[in-house]
Amino acid sequence: MNTVNLAKNLRKLSIQMTNMGKSSHIGSILSICDILSVLYGKILRINKNNPLYHNRDRFILSKGHAGAGVYAALAVLGFFSKKKLFTHCQNNSSLSGHVSHIGNPGVEFSTGSLGHGLSVGAGIAYFSKIRKKKYNTYVLISDGECNEGAIWEAAMFAGHHKLYNLTVIIDKNNLQSIKSTTETLNLEPLILKWKAFGWKVINIDGHNHRQLEISLKIKSKLPKCIIANTIKGKGVSFMENSVLWHYKSPDPNEVKKAILEIDNS
Repeated sequence: MNTVNLAKNLRKLSIQMTNMGKSSHIGSILSICDILSVLYGKILRINKNNPLYHNRDRFILSKGHAGAGVYAALAVLGFFSKKKLFTHCQNNSSLSGHVSHIGNPGVEFSTGSLGHGLSVGAGIAYFSKIRKKKYNTYVLISDGECNEGAIWEAAMFAGHHKLYNLTVIIDKNNLQSIKSTTETLNLEPLILKWKAFGWKVINIDGHNHRQLEISLKIKSKLPKCIIANTIKGKGVSFMENSVLWHYKSPDPNEVKKAILEIDNS
């Protein structure tokens, strides 16, 4: 699968979805579209015809507010109709603003309250290891989410048990809520922190598909942390590096402008 085209498609669909549902977090969604495209296009062992087959890989979006990107990926891959995407965040839709597994094949776990996804992922990976199962678990978290103590409890647990079948990807876009992560609560030295908890750490460009694919395929005897350096709002110049788009939904004119820019990129 051409992951570059998939990423463009995810960006366009997510922008349309957030417009139609008048929902927020498009900046957070756009920063992970390249990560999602490589995961769904190259890495995850999943089956649209049997979404719950036992040896599938597990993927958890811990930064659940970016759920529109996951919904879009699953629809493109055929887990459910693309038409359903345009009910996102509207009355009686299963596609809630924060990602939900209820009624949505392919979604492993409902998230929204930050910090929980990695704990669940570590538990799944621990079960898989002790039962000698063959699937891997991937968890996508945000850098701001690393303010949560539950992240570090899970990191310590995974390091202690050497959960080689667990990969965490950190969407490091350097912004959260109303200001930068550094101003909110400085995370640095982030690489050294994860190493100190017993993880193999890889620092990459989170928009470089080749780097993403290589890092996700690297084998390790330790749990693996990929720090993906990204740009919030990536792909739409007037949304990039702006906290405004953590909350604002695009209006029809902004949708047209954004899609035109993505198509011409």
